[in-house]
Amino acid sequence: RHRGAGVAHPDPPPRMSPARRALLAVGLSLASTLFFTATYVFNRAAAVDGGHWAWTAALRYLCTLPLLLVLMPWQGGTAPVLRAMRAAPGAWLAWSGVGFVAFYILLSVAAASGPAWLVAGSFQTTVVAGMLCAPLLYRDARARIPRAAFAVGVVVLAGVLLMQVGHARGVLDAHAWFALACVVASAFAYPLGNRGLLLHLERHGTDLNATQRVFGMTLASQPAWLALAAWAWTQAGAPPMAQVGFAFGVALSAGVVATILFFQATGMVRDNPTALGAAEAMQAAEVLFSVALGALFLGEAWPHGIALAGAMLVVAGIGLFAWVVAHDARRGTREAEAMRGDRGG
Repeated sequence: RHRGAGVAHPDPPPRMSPARRALLAVGLSLASTLFFTATYVFNRAAAVDGGHWAWTAALRYLCTLPLLLVLMPWQGGTAPVLRAMRAAPGAWLAWSGVGFVAFYILLSVAAASGPAWLVAGSFQTTVVAGMLCAPLLYRDARARIPRAAFAVGVVVLAGVLLMQVGHARGVLDAHAWFALACVVASAFAYPLGNRGLLLHLERHGTDLNATQRVFGMTLASQPAWLALAAWAWTQAGAPPMAQVGFAFGVALSAGVVATILFFQATGMVRDNPTALGAAEAMQAAEVLFSVALGALFLGEAWPHGIALAGAMLVVAGIGLFAWVVAHDARRGTREAEAMRGDRGG
């Protein structure tokens, strides 16, 4: 297929080794995490100011669409995306409904019901959520849950839980438990929607880069956001300007920059279950970033005691993930080379 000059390719050059590709994907996912962290800070600020959760959810994606439209001429254009959506509108509506609509409505409800640290920490259930979704989606080798990556994911999750216990001092009220349930559900919805769309495009031989996939899912979700905005208007009237500003910040940081980086990372390693799980698990670093930003800019206390031990465990888990994906990729390369040697090259 012809690609015009300047079009972004969905994957790095084919000569890149599997190990380097896997590590690059993990690095991109880790970078996306820093921009995703703004979601919790802005959403909680909007909730504290009295903004309705439905406006928080709808405004993010209503603001994200025009921002993406500005980028599209340099990212492959909208025409390939629109063709793919016309060919299978049901798939785009379904996976955007799971990965964008359900994910962010649940996250916005949680921001109105619990503190930012609880939302940021609880979302790290996504460390293992993507891997647990694999058997539901795939019918090939990718249906296997990679044991090494899953084990490291559990270690990271344990670190997150220790940080939570340290912050909460062991006490959660009914609102916090409700927020926790919403966030855990959203943590499964996000990787499920992303993986589901990737699999749909793969089965139909459709080649879209990360920005095009984000644009397509954002566009497909617009009817839901417009309906939610109309309902928010009947419940709370027009949103305050401060909430619009917070939503624009989330749209730019998380909706555009972070989501494109994350989709690029997962698209690069879509055929490698271990690396894909590790890229998704890098979102655990949101806890570290949220604590650091809170301490630096909001005057919050740095973690100590049990919370500090949990933070160190998260850092160790991220390092272990990098080692696991590199080891797995190198082993796959050696096995492929051995098979070619057995066949006489």
